[in-house]
Amino acid sequence: MNKGQLLTLKITDLNNLGCGVGRDEAEGKVVFVKGAVTGDTVRASVIKVNKSYAVAKLCEVIEASPHRTDEAFCDVPLACGGCMYRAITYEHELRLKADYVKNAFIKAGLREVTVLPTLSTGEVRGYRNKAQYPVASTKNGIRAGFYSGGTHSIVPAEHCAIQHKDFAPIVDFICQYATEQGLSAYDETTGKGLLRHIYLRIAEATGEMMVCLVLNGDALPDEEGFVRALLEKFPSVASVLLNTNQENTNVVLGKQWKTLYGTNAIEDILCGLRFRISADSFYQVNRAGAELLYGKAAELADLSGGEILVDLYCGTGTIGLSMAKKAKKLVGVEIVEGAVECAKENAERNGVENAEFYCGDASSREMILRCTGGKTPDVVVIDPPRKGSTRELVECLSSLNVKKIVYVSCNPDTLARDCAWFAEAGYSIGTVQPVDLFPRTGHVESVVCLTRK
Repeated sequence: MNKGQLLTLKITDLNNLGCGVGRDEAEGKVVFVKGAVTGDTVRASVIKVNKSYAVAKLCEVIEASPHRTDEAFCDVPLACGGCMYRAITYEHELRLKADYVKNAFIKAGLREVTVLPTLSTGEVRGYRNKAQYPVASTKNGIRAGFYSGGTHSIVPAEHCAIQHKDFAPIVDFICQYATEQGLSAYDETTGKGLLRHIYLRIAEATGEMMVCLVLNGDALPDEEGFVRALLEKFPSVASVLLNTNQENTNVVLGKQWKTLYGTNAIEDILCGLRFRISADSFYQVNRAGAELLYGKAAELADLSGGEILVDLYCGTGTIGLSMAKKAKKLVGVEIVEGAVECAKENAERNGVENAEFYCGDASSREMILRCTGGKTPDVVVIDPPRKGSTRELVECLSSLNVKKIVYVSCNPDTLARDCAWFAEAGYSIGTVQPVDLFPRTGHVESVVCLTRK
């Protein structure tokens, strides 16, 4: 098999990176084709040959799969790489995500675990309440977009289909303003240029908008003029910030902030509670999807009012606080001090008086007992980062003889691995519920209840 060779392939699978999977009959080599769909017959040109697989570019769909959709989901080029599943029906996408979760458990040796069909709000467009657009200088002025998959080449994408509908006009305005004012875009190869990213957040329930410019410097020319022009066109903007990032790094945000207008945070309503969202705090990007996920977690926790509920990796307290009214006491543990302070503020803001939040190691038995006054938690909720939990935490909760653990996960592979550890420690694995918080992408959340045997 050679680079540039044309292949005719029957696509038999679609992975969570959005690549159709076929096999070259001549060599028996697996070939990945971006944009191809399970059931397609395609003609593709080889662009990379590896020892065990090849990558090819889709040239023509000879025979279309019944799972393929004719709907033009997004005007942004496929090279953007964000919407892996833009070419298939949403019903098929939901099945693929449930299969992804099921296969993760099979690989972890847990074939008998039941995985339910994927839950969804049904909304696949405009659901993202947060966006970070890198910018670049072009012959047409400053443009914003997203990095093409595996590169730092910017694909213009101001009008992204999954971003909130109010973002595109603001991005257009800022790009035009920057061009007219002669502002320079950051060039990571030279380290020069002022404007690095346009960072937007919106609180859907309140309508409050945050606009932040990430600069390779500590000031914007005529800051008052920029704010005045922005607010005149977009009066719903409640917060205008500058962030300084002068490091040679892939990290978007720096550590220095400056408020040009309003406050440094906006407020949203989630699960009936009001949450303060600062520019650097974690908040689910799909608010309606998060309410669906947290509602399922609360259903699995099945609190009756007399329990001590411990929320580990609690962040700013959203999951625990959404359940607090049904518990006797809520205890949150989080290693990030700033997030703990936000959690305390959120509890106070919502009049939740039975909640306490502590900064510390979530996998420490001593820490958990100190926070609960020496009492074993009745229910523990964990929502770890993508890398999953740890053996130490599994052993900790097992040694405390916690009867019920509700595990919320953003990574099926680490969820399945951790569930295998819990099974070894004497826990039964309940039915796994996938929830689609990120339609059209390869990501899927899941929630499962683990009970002590």
